[in-house]
Amino acid sequence: MKEELKLNQPWILQRADPYVYRHTDGKYYFTASLPEYDGIALRCSDTLDGLAQAEEVRIWNKHESGIMSFHIWAPELHYMNGNWYVYFAGSDKDDIWALRPYVLECTDEDPLTGTWTEKGMMQAADDDAFSFVDFSLDGTVFENRGEYYYVWAEKVSVGKKISNLYIAKMETPWKLKTAQVLLTTPTYDWERVGFWVNEGPFALKRNGKIFLTFSASETGIDYCVGLLTADDDADLLDPASWKKSRQPVLCSDASRRIYGPGHNCFVQLPDGRDIMVYHARTETEIVGDPLYNPNRHAMLMEVKWDADGCPVFSYE
Repeated sequence: MKEELKLNQPWILQRADPYVYRHTDGKYYFTASLPEYDGIALRCSDTLDGLAQAEEVRIWNKHESGIMSFHIWAPELHYMNGNWYVYFAGSDKDDIWALRPYVLECTDEDPLTGTWTEKGMMQAADDDAFSFVDFSLDGTVFENRGEYYYVWAEKVSVGKKISNLYIAKMETPWKLKTAQVLLTTPTYDWERVGFWVNEGPFALKRNGKIFLTFSASETGIDYCVGLLTADDDADLLDPASWKKSRQPVLCSDASRRIYGPGHNCFVQLPDGRDIMVYHARTETEIVGDPLYNPNRHAMLMEVKWDADGCPVFSYE
């Protein structure tokens, strides 16, 4: 039976950076940045829509001090080699912009009731002196042809900082095997509103290609979604293998009261539909700093496909 979904309207309120994973047993798991940025919670449901009413279970809380004590952001739940992993970013309440990526592991069957252990900060490859030495966040993982890849955002500068996206192969779920490779830096006007930002990557593999969405610009109404594309048999560590679309693939739409769409993931339903899970606002007037305004809501969009086998992101 085809599951009916509420598309392109608030689905789960005040949950930015939403992430959904459909497990091998068919169950759906949901996590996101909590409004207080103070921990990580999971939901589980037999249906995608059911996640909106599912109980939210805290699996981990921020530290009282030191690393992982502030800005707990953008968790993702992954199942690799028979174990569960959560990838997230956190900072120090005494240095709130010292964002770094961290990893949790659960070896139990049920990630909501199992024991989670801290694996520490994501480790760079032995020959990489550059990764995770500055503001780093939004790590995601995808598999291709038997290799796991880690993609993340990191700020670099010789002055004002710019957020770029990097990719590397993984040696273990918490350590990289190869040195970072620059995937994309903000080059177009729509990536440079307020701040020069590329962040929030997520991979969708279909039709012999890898489509890597990412978010750009500041987190207000100008936030939008860009797209990188590579053949799945290409060398994914070669920047030339990736092509960036000239225009964003998803932007604000005032007619639908959807503003600042971004930081998405994808989940495939049993009937084959690809669903994009993203956050957006429903108002243009943002009270206070957009980063701390909680009104970014998780929404759902059905991904369409064109004649060339490329994704089409549309509110229609």
